[in-house]
Amino acid sequence: MAFCSRTHSLYKVKVNNIFSGGCKVAIKEPLSWGLCYNKEMNSNSYNYCDEHYKNTYPCAPRVAYYGRGALPIYWNYNHGEVGKDLKVDLLNHPEYIEENATPAFQVAIWRWMTPIMEHQPSAHVVFIGLWKPTNNDSLAKRVSGFGATMNVL
Repeated sequence: MAFCSRTHSLYKVKVNNIFSGGCKVAIKEPLSWGLCYNKEMNSNSYNYCDEHYKNTYPCAPRVAYYGRGALPIYWNYNHGEVGKDLKVDLLNHPEYIEENATPAFQVAIWRWMTPIMEHQPSAHVVFIGLWKPTNNDSLAKRVSGFGATMNVL
């Protein structure tokens, strides 16, 4: 039970860290701010479309793949992968993540549990201590736990 509570607590810290803190709409003390943002600030500045994935996850016309959700995902290929796993068309409709809390948190849990890059562990595996650092990681003093999840996320 303590293990699950610890994992759940870290997950909430990560989500809060990304979408809270310093929010100008907050009217009370920092601990009461909650989740202020459901998308990347300055989201109109870049569309995150990687044409390298045009055969697998082609960018939809007039769609931007900026960070959305409680643990944001970026780029067309990530929206495509998550959408495939969740059976939601996030490649053509990434706005579903910012318009509805259910897919927003489904994506966040997917992001927490799923490695994004090849040969990279998930944040969950790193946090619970199942990740085994390489020699280079050890030389750089990277160890499993809270701090290493920042590199993964």
